[in-house]
Amino acid sequence: MPANKNALIRYKTIDNCLRRKNRRWTLEDLVEACSDALYDMEGISKGVSIRTVQGDIQMMRSDKLGYNAPIEVYDHKYYRYSEVDYSITNMPMSQNDYEVMQEAVDMLRQLEGFELLSEMSDVVNRLQDKLSISRNNRKPIIHYDSVPRLKGLKLLNPLYNHIAHKQTIRVMYQSFIADKPAEFIVFPYFLKEFRNRWFLFGSRSKDMMLYNLPLDRITSIETVEDVPYCENENFDTEHFFDDVIGVSKGLYDTPCRVEFWASAEQCKYIKTKPIHRSQKLRKENPEDGSCIFEIEVVANYEMYSVFMSYGPGVKILSPDFAVCYMKDKLKEAAALYEQVGGVEK
Repeated sequence: MPANKNALIRYKTIDNCLRRKNRRWTLEDLVEACSDALYDMEGISKGVSIRTVQGDIQMMRSDKLGYNAPIEVYDHKYYRYSEVDYSITNMPMSQNDYEVMQEAVDMLRQLEGFELLSEMSDVVNRLQDKLSISRNNRKPIIHYDSVPRLKGLKLLNPLYNHIAHKQTIRVMYQSFIADKPAEFIVFPYFLKEFRNRWFLFGSRSKDMMLYNLPLDRITSIETVEDVPYCENENFDTEHFFDDVIGVSKGLYDTPCRVEFWASAEQCKYIKTKPIHRSQKLRKENPEDGSCIFEIEVVANYEMYSVFMSYGPGVKILSPDFAVCYMKDKLKEAAALYEQVGGVEK
C-alpha cells in the first residue's frame, strides 16, 4: 500500500520520537511533533488530529508498509519501541523494493550519454553499490537496446547545451560518400534518437532549410559568435514527427495514405505493434486471416525499410508510387540471389 508524502513525514517523525529514550512520549506529544514537522517541511499549519496519529501508529505496527514496528504502550499512557534499537529506517529492503530499484537503475544507465546528467550518474552509481551490498548480485532480467560505444555520443551534451542556450554552431560534417568533411553554419533545434542512432535537426544559416545530421558523421562542432541565432518557425519540435516513421522528413513534406495487405501470420504482430500511431484496420478476411491496414505518413526511406523487413508477409497496395518503389527494390534484391554461386569475388 503506497503512502502519501505527508503520511511518510508523520511516520518518520513518530519514529524519531520513539527512538529518543531521554523522554517519554504521550499521544498528545506525538500529535504535536507531527504537526510541527508538517509545518516546517510543507507549510501545513492546520495541525494533525489525534485520530490521524492513532491511525499512523496502527499502520506502522502492521506489515502493510513492511514496518511491523514494535510500538507498545506502557504505564497506560506512554509510547515506545519494545526493541531498543528498532527504527523504520533500519528495516531490511524487501525483494520487491530491490527489484524495482534495480530496474530503475538499469533504465537510468541508458541516459549516461548525456554529461548534463553527470550528477544523476553519481547517484545511480552510489545506489547500485548500495543495492549490491544489500542483495547478492543477480543476472539482468531486462535488456535495453543500446550501442554504448556509438560514435558521436560525446556530442550529445554540447549539442544539448547549444540548443538550450540558442547558440549558432559550426558543424564539420562528413557523409559516407564524401572524401572530406564539409562545413555548415547551423542553428540547432532538436536531438532525436532512432534505432540507437542520434540525429541533430537544425537549419543552415544560408538558406534556413531544415537538415537532420547523424551525430556519427559529425567530426567537430564549435560556437559561432558573430552569426545571430535564428529560429525556424516552420519546425514544430512537438508535432513535426507525428506523421513520420524514423527521421527523414522535410519541412514541406506532406503525409499520404498508405494502404497495405498483411498475411495472417504478420497480422498478429502488426495488430499488437502498429507500424505507426495512425494505423487503422480497414478489412479482415475471415477465410485466410489476412488483413488490410492503412497509415497516414510521409513516404520516406525508413517507411520502406520497415515494410521490406516483413518480407512476403506484407504488400503495399497504394499509393502507386510506393508500390512501384517496393517492386523495383525487391526485384533488385531478388536479382542478388539469382547469381550462380552467390556473390562474385
